[in-house]
Formats: sequence, C-alpha cells, structure tokens
Amino acid sequence: MLVVVVLFATVLLRAGIVLTFVYLILPTKRVCPLCGAQLVLIQHSVLRRLVPVVEHRWCLECGWSGIVRQAQSRVINRAARS
Repeated sequence: MLVVVVLFATVLLRAGIVLTFVYLILPTKRVCPLCGAQLVLIQHSVLRRLVPVVEHRWCLECGWSGIVRQAQSRVINRAARS
C-alpha cells in the first residue's frame, strides 16, 4: 500500500510541475505574438470557472487565438473583492 501512495504522489508532483511550467510560459501581454496588434478577450464561462488565472484571447488582425495569463492587477483585484 505504501508503494501505491508513493507512486501516486510522484505522479501528482510531476503533474504539478508540468502545469506550473506551462502557466509560466504563457504570454502576459495583451498584444498578438505574431503581428503585435491588440488581442480581444473571448469570454468562456467554463474556462473562467475552472482556471480563473488564464484568458482566451483572439487577434482581429491575423486571426491568432490562444490562451494568455491574466494581468497581475486583475488577479489581485479579484482576490481583494472576494
């Protein structure tokens, strides 16, 4: 039983490390990484509830779509309100 617990803990630790690394490499700027134009927020109620620290953004100029990190001020303001 102890072996199962240790193996499960290593799997959870590995998943945590991977998720942290992926979050840190997400862009934080509100400009498109391809063309430099402003990105428009696409609101997803499910994504906002499951992972509130990321946003889905879309570029009107070139059509790039992707996930970006929220600005620190929005995360801090949301935490202060709750």
